[in-house]
Amino acid sequence: MGKARTFGIGMDYSATSKEALRWAADNIIEEGDRVILIHVQPAKSNHSRKQLFKDTGSPLVPLEEFREINFSKQYGLTNDPEVLDVLDTVSKTKEAKVVAKVYWGDPREKLCGAVEDLKLDSLVVGSRGLGPIKRVLLGSVSKYVVTNASCPVTVVKGTQISKP
Repeated sequence: MGKARTFGIGMDYSATSKEALRWAADNIIEEGDRVILIHVQPAKSNHSRKQLFKDTGSPLVPLEEFREINFSKQYGLTNDPEVLDVLDTVSKTKEAKVVAKVYWGDPREKLCGAVEDLKLDSLVVGSRGLGPIKRVLLGSVSKYVVTNASCPVTVVKGTQISKP
């Protein structure tokens, strides 16, 4: 086993962000690694913890605390059993240290900032698969992060559903 690495996983609870988490768990996370689940809440959100941590993001929150419903409510997060199951599995089977961090603002900027702030070795994000018009209008978080982050970024595409 080499030096423990720190991986960030962008999480917005979409199908593709969950796919990115599963992909990281299956393909890159090894024994002793550190996994940081990174949430970016909209700047306009008004949750009780935002006033305390809007500039720096929340403190790192251990998995045990992250799973509590009160934590989710304080930060306006979804308490998703599927995500918690993957994190539990990584924590137990690979003995990875799992924590969460919440930021407020533009996901593109905050994910790139998290790379520096958390000293990530790599970042894994999902791709919503926007079409060309929506991508131009809304912007692509994954494309921005790949272009601007100072660490390697893996973009995990969601599975395509064929249309009849």
